[in-house]
Amino acid sequence: MFHFFAYLSRMKLIDRWSLMRCTQKENVQEHSLQVATTAHALALIKNKFFGGNVSPEKVALYAIFHDATEVLTGDMPTPVKYFNPEIRAAYQAIEANAVNQLVRLLPDELQDEYKNLLQIPESEREVHGLVKSADTLCAYIKCLEEKSAGNKEFVGAEASIREKVDSIRSHPEVEYFLKNFVPSFSMSLDEMSRR
Repeated sequence: MFHFFAYLSRMKLIDRWSLMRCTQKENVQEHSLQVATTAHALALIKNKFFGGNVSPEKVALYAIFHDATEVLTGDMPTPVKYFNPEIRAAYQAIEANAVNQLVRLLPDELQDEYKNLLQIPESEREVHGLVKSADTLCAYIKCLEEKSAGNKEFVGAEASIREKVDSIRSHPEVEYFLKNFVPSFSMSLDEMSRR
């Protein structure tokens, strides 16, 4: 008996934004789907408009698993995770250990395949960059949605994450996504429905 997929199904039990009052709760499983669809879109945009040659399917697949270790580690709030280099290094070691723990929950024949999905290999720098960009964009979108719902709790988070977004705007696929898709997240359904 192997418990890998039962553990992954618990991603829906890990709440994100644990230090913030949210108008709409978000769990790691929901977040992973949003990151996967956004990363897939970034890869397509890169390929179609900016001469890229990356597999959107591979990018989406890695994005699905990008936070899977949180079923063991929980969702560490960003201000804590990046507080100083020592904490960041310790958290990276904890994540690496979590990858190994999860992989051991699989048959031997599948372990290498999933280890590569849970921990993006160095050889996949472009894929890693697109997943990280999508992760940042999704955090920014969450802030916009919360602010649009009147939640002032996210004002500071939005300003902080906007700095991260500004640091990746030089990637044309990110700028394209920001310009063409992100504004809709601050609109009501009625506003989006109008032509």
